[in-house]
Amino acid sequence: MSWFIEALKKYAVFSGRARRKEYWMFALFAGIIYVVFAILGAVSKQSWLVAIPYLAFLLPGLAVTARRLHDTGRSGWWILFGLVPLVGGITLFVFSVLDGEPGDNKYGPNPKLAPAHV
Repeated sequence: MSWFIEALKKYAVFSGRARRKEYWMFALFAGIIYVVFAILGAVSKQSWLVAIPYLAFLLPGLAVTARRLHDTGRSGWWILFGLVPLVGGITLFVFSVLDGEPGDNKYGPNPKLAPAHV
């Protein structure tokens, strides 16, 4: 949960790098929250409830994705490639599971070499 909170704290930070763990923990907890709101919306017949977490996590999700792409040595603008049907989403998925570049790159120091996250 601390990785999710950390990503939310950096909700508008598009610079730097994000480890795979930070990215996927954000995706996991955001997904769980989406499901909870979808169930609440279905039970209460208020389908608009699912829009609440979507709007809340839109900017932090874009930011953590851009930082994840930076970790693999790619520009954050690759997010726009996700708009290409089928191929875009698959490509971004592959980029998100690749290991980051070892050492420093032009986007910042390697986050794996940073002090341990507790």
